[in-house]
Amino acid sequence: MIHFSQVTKRYANGYEALKRVSFTIERGEMAFLTGHSGAGKSTLLKLITLIERSTRGQIIVNNKNLAKLRRSRIPHLRREIGVVFQDHKLLDDRTVFDNVALPLVVAGLGHQDTSRRVRAALDKVGLLGKEKLYPITLSGGEQQRVGIARAVANRPSLLLADEPTGNLDAELSNEIIGLFQHFNQHGVTVLVATHERRHIHRLNKRVLELKNGELIHGGDPQR
Repeated sequence: MIHFSQVTKRYANGYEALKRVSFTIERGEMAFLTGHSGAGKSTLLKLITLIERSTRGQIIVNNKNLAKLRRSRIPHLRREIGVVFQDHKLLDDRTVFDNVALPLVVAGLGHQDTSRRVRAALDKVGLLGKEKLYPITLSGGEQQRVGIARAVANRPSLLLADEPTGNLDAELSNEIIGLFQHFNQHGVTVLVATHERRHIHRLNKRVLELKNGELIHGGDPQR
């Protein structure tokens, strides 16, 4: 599903955010990406979604070589990937329904199919009765659930999360991680970037650990 081979990301100022990173995440696997602030976690996720491109190395996502993927095909790649952010990135002037529907509308899905998928996604995260509300009226945990519903509404095969529990208390944090585990149990490949070790220990999933841009644990053997 995801394969990094000797991937380096260097910015124009010379800073190397990632250094010769190699790992493979199999289809249907759930894994955690961890490391200190600035270790390279967000950069790695941006490379998977082609928000940024690597400087060197090869990245394969869902059988697609990202280095060879034309710009016109990037939106198609992103439709296969659901992304959950720490700060929700919800539109405050749109209802819960409209926020979740946004990627489906952008993809050109018809109104009937969009409505069905939005309601199914909201049902999975326990918010079906709140589709007409606005994000500002929801709690932090509920807003994060809306973000997850939006990420899975398009039925992606891959779900990425960047510090999704960073702003939540312990109980809500457990619930959000439980949702990712639920989607993984239904066949979705899941990669969660987090610095909360308790989730990692509790679920006993594979861990990829970054330190100063280098993968120091969980990577592929060097060839």
